[in-house]
Amino acid sequence: MNRIQRALEGLLERIDTPAPIVLADVMQENIDRMQAFATQRNLHVRPHVKTHKCVEIGRRQVKAGAVGITAGNVGEAEVFAAAGFDDIFLAYPIWPSGTKGTRIRKLAETIRPRVGVDNVAAVNALADAMGDEPGLLQVVIEVDCGARRSGAPAEAAGDLALAARNRGLVPVGVFTYPGHGSAGPDARKRAAEDQDAALTTAVRSLTAAGITPEVVSAGSTPTVEFATNSVITEIRPGEYVFNDLNNTRLGACTQDQIALFVAGTVVSDWVPDQVILDIGTKALGREGTPEIGYGAIAGTTALLSKLNEYHGFLPLPDGFRPSVGTVLPVVPNHVCPVVVNFEEYIVTDSTGTTLERWPVDARGFLN
Repeated sequence: MNRIQRALEGLLERIDTPAPIVLADVMQENIDRMQAFATQRNLHVRPHVKTHKCVEIGRRQVKAGAVGITAGNVGEAEVFAAAGFDDIFLAYPIWPSGTKGTRIRKLAETIRPRVGVDNVAAVNALADAMGDEPGLLQVVIEVDCGARRSGAPAEAAGDLALAARNRGLVPVGVFTYPGHGSAGPDARKRAAEDQDAALTTAVRSLTAAGITPEVVSAGSTPTVEFATNSVITEIRPGEYVFNDLNNTRLGACTQDQIALFVAGTVVSDWVPDQVILDIGTKALGREGTPEIGYGAIAGTTALLSKLNEYHGFLPLPDGFRPSVGTVLPVVPNHVCPVVVNFEEYIVTDSTGTTLERWPVDARGFLN
């Protein structure tokens, strides 16, 4: 019996399903391991809180040595700022429409936020939003390193930083996201090399413009192992805190390093060689394919083959016949979409003896 199964055994009759279960000891091991990796390489850790959206977990990351946190939107930043976090990087090309401009300015008056930008229009909009105090807002230029998502060409970083400085904003460096490192195990190192090349070019571009980058920021959990270029000053992993099946497939973690699973109950078994769990897309999201499944039952070869909103379809491999009422541990393919579906975590340890409930504080904050 692995420790996920053992923890679940200890929780039976004390929880309702579906429920996200966090193994606090495994999570802390993950936090400490990442911090040690960074410390050995003279890197700062700025974990992305979009993975967990939980103030208590963020505090544990900072206590372990993180210099601050990364947020994905203004709402997340506001939640964590209200909880006392004062060094927050919004690693996203924010467009300050609606109330966002006012909210960003309010954040800048109380903490030290950094905001991502990748175009001149956003630079001007952010400067306008800051009114007569643009110097309160630091900006970090986002460059593309091959993921083809957001991010300017690396060689344009200096011009964007100059545009920000000319409007009174404070350009402090560059960042990128090597998302193409999730394409497969062999893609991780190649994406990290692309990241290094892009950040090196971006740093040269800033330097040529007369701006010394204070921060050169890299991601992500799948590629962080290879983020060792001397130009990098900080890393922004997120999923490492819990890990998931995708990261095990990529080789970025082991199964013993998975710290979150979803407990689900078998509620129907009328179809031969299949049972139905009370876990669907409302709990797991839609991450997966028919080939890899939509979640795995820890300690078995069983995979969810299909999800409806509240139904999980589980074909039964030979020798595995859970009866109606059996509670099973489902490990998600991608942990981040799971978190936003629940108001709280059930927090225990690998023995399942303790039980705490931690709120998912930034759940629902998407803008």
